[in-house]
Amino acid sequence: MSDPAAIPDARADAPVQWRDWTELAASGSIAVPGPDDDKYSRGVLGVVTGSDEFPGAAVLGVDAAVRTGVGMVRYLGAARAADLVLRRRPEIVTAPGRVQAWLIGSGQSSDTRDEETTAALDHAIADGVPLVVDAGALDLVDRLGAPAVLTPHAGELVTLLKRIGTRIDRATVSADPERWAARAADATGHVVLLKGRTTHVCAPLAGASPRVGARVQAPSSWAATAGSGDVLGGIVGSLVATHSDEVLADPELLVALAATGAFVHAWAAERASDRGPIAALDIAEAVPRVIARLVSGVAD
Repeated sequence: MSDPAAIPDARADAPVQWRDWTELAASGSIAVPGPDDDKYSRGVLGVVTGSDEFPGAAVLGVDAAVRTGVGMVRYLGAARAADLVLRRRPEIVTAPGRVQAWLIGSGQSSDTRDEETTAALDHAIADGVPLVVDAGALDLVDRLGAPAVLTPHAGELVTLLKRIGTRIDRATVSADPERWAARAADATGHVVLLKGRTTHVCAPLAGASPRVGARVQAPSSWAATAGSGDVLGGIVGSLVATHSDEVLADPELLVALAATGAFVHAWAAERASDRGPIAALDIAEAVPRVIARLVSGVAD
């Protein structure tokens, strides 16, 4: 159970302007390529995810990123994962080069991080472009200098908050996700996407203005399946890469991009499931249909 003495008084929480994220809101965050665009101008996402223990996380995130509309993906993670990524998606580039955003941490653990992965994560963090930080890279949050979206589930948020001095349990987070997503955003200085049936995305407090928050209600819980969060990371990473310059100019834009990623993920799961069970890769494969609806406003 939580230690009540370790939980600050709720009156200390700064206000949040919460907004339910709709299809109309999400449609404004999709970058549609124009006649002069190429694979570089459409955005390049760098990815350091997966591990020898969990190589599938890399496959799922990369597949989702490609299907969301990024121009190129550079995968620079573990060798075993890289082999599986290339088998699934031969268009992926495994050579280093310029990127517009990074997705890091999915399918990794700080307890088993090797030197090669550490070096790749160090490079991503030092690159100066926006980041999407998942799972096994959340322990590096105090080193992040560029704008970032943190994507924990409730259990990972508990660990993250413990690292910064707040001791709570998962049940406490689940009982009041709005409060704890906001608390984590303020404590870390980064946008927090707290995953769940209702996903909460919150920016840190800036100046005297209330911080911005978005809620994304999934139409069902079929997306609660292994690897689903890895797919979400790829979707959000792709959206951030396609809006990198705007994010660097206005980091609060990450709220809209992360909420749109959660919206696309939720509705891709709904389309893939047809009210029945699905696997994570099914969600990724349904992403283009959701993107098409958002950019056209016409159901298929």
